[in-house]
Amino acid sequence: MNKITKKSFYSFLTLYLLSSFIFLTLAAYWFYTSQVAMEKNANFYKMNHIADLVSAQVIHSQMQHTAFHLPSFQKAAVSLYDKDHHLLYGSPVQDVDFSNDFYMKEGIFTLVSQRTAGHMNVQYVVVQSDECVQNIQKIQNKIAYVVIITALLILFIAIFLSYIFLKPIKEKMQEIESFVKDTTHELNTPITALMLSTSRIKSKKEYDEKIVKNISISTKQLYDIYASLSFLSFDTKSEAPKKLLFERVIKEDISYFQELTEKKNIHIQTHLQKCEITIAPTKAKMLINNLLSNAIKYSKPNTTITISSDAKSFTIQDEGIGIEKEKLSLIFQRFVRANAYAGGFGVGLHIVDSIVKEYNYKLSIQSQKNKGTTITIHFH
Repeated sequence: MNKITKKSFYSFLTLYLLSSFIFLTLAAYWFYTSQVAMEKNANFYKMNHIADLVSAQVIHSQMQHTAFHLPSFQKAAVSLYDKDHHLLYGSPVQDVDFSNDFYMKEGIFTLVSQRTAGHMNVQYVVVQSDECVQNIQKIQNKIAYVVIITALLILFIAIFLSYIFLKPIKEKMQEIESFVKDTTHELNTPITALMLSTSRIKSKKEYDEKIVKNISISTKQLYDIYASLSFLSFDTKSEAPKKLLFERVIKEDISYFQELTEKKNIHIQTHLQKCEITIAPTKAKMLINNLLSNAIKYSKPNTTITISSDAKSFTIQDEGIGIEKEKLSLIFQRFVRANAYAGGFGVGLHIVDSIVKEYNYKLSIQSQKNKGTTITIHFH
């Protein structure tokens, strides 16, 4: 799995897990609060029922003149007090706050009832229980268990879906990487042979100048393709940036493409001012190479290419075939070509765009079909 596929995989996985866990957390919280509310209500009604039952027995004993026996209840302690808060029956779990009818303290719920109406000198029926707190703790444990199991299931599903979702992308990326590596390997050998042959012929000065010029042009075109495809290698380490005079790079590239411009009878007009920027030298050359080679490639013979630079920007303007308006937003995508006027892999403008973004430059493009294209890079 290469860097781009890994990044896509982790991005999709993070987004899926984040949204799923947010939903799971909200669902668990809603379920917990509703269960706690239900448990508290049930506990309140249960304690009220016990208080009513005891009060009824107190009143019955008073009316029938029978002995009163305080019944015992599971998970609840009942105690009876007189109006002066003196304990008459039962054993309280903790001290009672008679100013509150129903409250919780230290995990124990206390209900204070006065339904005896003073019969048998009983003023208060107090019911205390920790059953509700214990039940809430059980609810918490159950929800935590379900959340953990669900989270693990979501994680498994997320990984599974991520692999399924990214499988076509992974396969396509592998095809592209394989294409790039195979192409760069195949191009390297003829490029080296052509350059050596050209150098030998020129040094002996026994040659047909036109043929050698064509060899030189072909060599440079092959080398540009090789450089572009090598630049797209996903494991290439970035070159350290340094200060350089951009107008010098422009002049070198104009000279580099001189044979090709002469062959198409294209005139290069320049307005170059000092332009000092901090950039990796190879990437500076890639910027000019791709923009100038595109301008030459899509210009018709006997036209002019105007190149200008100043301290803040670089502009290249051609009188070529132009780009349709609806395709302007697509031309910076990898392997996308605006038209079939000239050959190429559709990577030149993608490389330009990636370098511009890497250094936080700004790129603007204006184009009119059959009239030409103007591309400006703003450095500041």
